[in-house]
Amino acid sequence: MPSRGWLLVLCLAALTGKSAGAVVNERTERNCSLIPPYLPSTAVNTTLRLQELRERMVPMNISAYIIPGTDAHLSEYIAPRDARMAFMTAFTGSAGTAVVTQTKAALWTDSRYWVQAERQMDCNWELEKDVSVSSVAEWLISEVPPGGMIGFDPFLFSLKTQEDYDINLESSNRSLKSLPVNLVDQVWKTRPPIPPHNLTRLPDRVIQRSWQMKVEDIRNQMRNNPYEPTALLLSALDETAWLFNLRGNDIPYNPFFYSYTLLTMDKIWVFLHTNRVAEDLKVYLNASCDGALCVQLKSYDTVLNHLKTYVSQPGVKVWIGTEYTNYALYEIITPQDRLMTSSYSPVLTTKAVKDETEQRILRDAHVRDAVAVIQLLMWLEKVVPAGKETELTASDYVNQCRNKQKDSRGPSFETISASGPNAALAHYSPSNETNRRLTVDEMYLVDSGGQYLDGTTDITRTVHWGNPTDMQKEAFTRVLMGNIEISRTIFPSGTRGVNMEMLGRRALWEVGLNYGHGTGHGVGNYFGVHEWPVGFQGNNIPFRAGMFTSIEPGYYKENDFGIRIEDVVVTVPVNTKYGHNSLTFDTVSLVPYDRKLIDTSLLSSEQLQWLNKYYETIRRLVGPELDEQKLYDEKDWMLKNTEPFIKSGSSVSVCSSSLTLISLTIALLHNIA
Repeated sequence: MPSRGWLLVLCLAALTGKSAGAVVNERTERNCSLIPPYLPSTAVNTTLRLQELRERMVPMNISAYIIPGTDAHLSEYIAPRDARMAFMTAFTGSAGTAVVTQTKAALWTDSRYWVQAERQMDCNWELEKDVSVSSVAEWLISEVPPGGMIGFDPFLFSLKTQEDYDINLESSNRSLKSLPVNLVDQVWKTRPPIPPHNLTRLPDRVIQRSWQMKVEDIRNQMRNNPYEPTALLLSALDETAWLFNLRGNDIPYNPFFYSYTLLTMDKIWVFLHTNRVAEDLKVYLNASCDGALCVQLKSYDTVLNHLKTYVSQPGVKVWIGTEYTNYALYEIITPQDRLMTSSYSPVLTTKAVKDETEQRILRDAHVRDAVAVIQLLMWLEKVVPAGKETELTASDYVNQCRNKQKDSRGPSFETISASGPNAALAHYSPSNETNRRLTVDEMYLVDSGGQYLDGTTDITRTVHWGNPTDMQKEAFTRVLMGNIEISRTIFPSGTRGVNMEMLGRRALWEVGLNYGHGTGHGVGNYFGVHEWPVGFQGNNIPFRAGMFTSIEPGYYKENDFGIRIEDVVVTVPVNTKYGHNSLTFDTVSLVPYDRKLIDTSLLSSEQLQWLNKYYETIRRLVGPELDEQKLYDEKDWMLKNTEPFIKSGSSVSVCSSSLTLISLTIALLHNIA
């Protein structure tokens, strides 16, 4: 008797007049209930690698093995050689946890990636949709016998992750076992090597604070801390890179390099791959001496032993930021009176406030980036009606446009180029298997960014080249209203982003709409496109002047369309009637929104005023850059799309003397003819 899955296929075949094989081939997700199971072409056979991993588990005396989707620095984006979860599962999303026992294998990931996981994993793997540690622990308790040990690599666990597992397992007679080796690395015969590229230093023209100035600033914060730390351990990759004004090429899209730093009042030890430090950098870092402002370069893999030696001395106390310190380093700092913790290190909180030079050059980078995005949008407007362009060709085009800009260093993340139902997946990126042709009948969302020597950019625009529905226009306008409401808000310095985040959702909530992702994140200076700890989540630090963040509300209608409007803004001081300690946001992304999708009848007069002022800023800042690059067609497109708005019914109108003059000229020429 055929399975229920096959009965469904046969029914669909009968209804559509297609063969059963044709119906199956149209599926993009796996179906493990069929006999045999149906796997799309994007799925990978993981049987052999699972078999070998299970063989490695036996001598370790563990019943299960946890495989996080991160690296030893708890990075958001990881190098190919750290993609252990992806190697084992074939799932390449940026968030998740895999667990393997002798008989089962399961992956936990959030709703952004459920469809992607079903497209990439074979039927060896279960997909679990509750991403909490408690959900993983509950599954482990059901699959691991009492007394069983659960193995993990302590370098890949944060302090909180390890604590959460302990809490959830403590009464179950199952426990974690820290392993000295990573079992996936032993199985992964083709694991990529360390990149060979040398590290580089930032040019002086983009630096206001030398590394010596930064070190002294951090040491002063250590001296003034009442807990009197004697050393600071830096584990996040951007911490060492920022402190010494260095950049690398170890992580895709992020100019980081593998490193740790141990900073005391009179010593600086940096742990990295020393063979990649050229002689000029050694001179720059004063690496030939051992004084208070001399950087002693140590091999990357010696950090554990060096830290052990340091904490064995009497009277020392090591300050760590718990968000980015892995459990392997934390557990050797004993006794606990030799440890001081805070959520974020003073390097991360200091780095979050950009100095005057960083603010200026980051603004400059966004002007040039706007040119590239305007080139993309103008090109798409011309070519999409011909029906030959796709999500992938659009993604390639915007990368090409950015590469032509001054100081370009490539994209800052994998471009989200999404048409129609693909745009309803908030973090979708096109592939050969999922690529859709662009059409005037569907919404198109492009979320992209660039790395420049002077800054990092991230911008999202949603457009429609045909006739959007009333619902699409209303949803777009309400997303825009959320963006504007946060952007124009005046708030006391020290306000947390989480306390104003709902402003981005209020217009959507009023009609029962919402979105399932965060409302914004920090942005760096030729650094990470998601730069903690700035943003609108509960664990972000309070806003101060000079912080850059994105604002990115959205709306996603499943299997139909997606909308997101994302701009980068900087917090700037603003005078109020009764006080002077207030801030507001100044938008530094400079690309107009799709006029066709804006229903001005929904906008308040204040929102409309903000929008017109923003468009004046685009004209003032981007116009001269387009002239400088001799992009006159692009300038005409920009001017057309930044005409001021007036409120008129449910459609967008423009009020412009230039348009009036053009209309009169056309009429006059017609009469003459």
